[in-house]
Amino acid sequence: MQLPERARLNARQGVAGPLQEAMEPVPADGESIGEIMFRGNITMNGYLKNPTATEEAFVGGWLHTGDLAVIEPDGYVRITDRSKDVIISGGENISSIEVEDVLHRHPAVEGAAVVAKPDEKWGEVACAFVELRPHAHATEAELRQFCREQIAAFKVPKRIVFLPIVRSNTGKIQKYRLRELAKDIGSVP
Repeated sequence: MQLPERARLNARQGVAGPLQEAMEPVPADGESIGEIMFRGNITMNGYLKNPTATEEAFVGGWLHTGDLAVIEPDGYVRITDRSKDVIISGGENISSIEVEDVLHRHPAVEGAAVVAKPDEKWGEVACAFVELRPHAHATEAELRQFCREQIAAFKVPKRIVFLPIVRSNTGKIQKYRLRELAKDIGSVP
């Protein structure tokens, strides 16, 4: 099995994850996107002393994770993005994870995080924050061209910013802080 195929298979999260869209299961076609939801005796009862958050999280009696995913024909689940991280550009949905995956394939890229940047024409556009590998070099134009060769043009980040990616103490990327930074970044020169 070739490395790209192994990587694709390893990116899946497991089987028997119920996916819902409009509270209906999505087909196991690897394309139909739904939100991962679950319920059962090992699911939490709610948020401590926060009934509003509990009510929002358990609409329809299911815990809404906020993770969007597809079910592959073999039953495995592949997460495509977090619902709050989807970028809506000119009415088209852009998966931040898809764009990050493409950027991570570039040999100079150590890490990448993609967030929505407000845009007057399109509403939102993709903005990438990139950390380069030690002693590596890449330009914004080079990375945009690299993306253009692999994904649809509307998904290519309109801005790529080179800086250390903001993370929590546990190493989790803080996309909410990157969204704030993206608001203050101008358009492509």
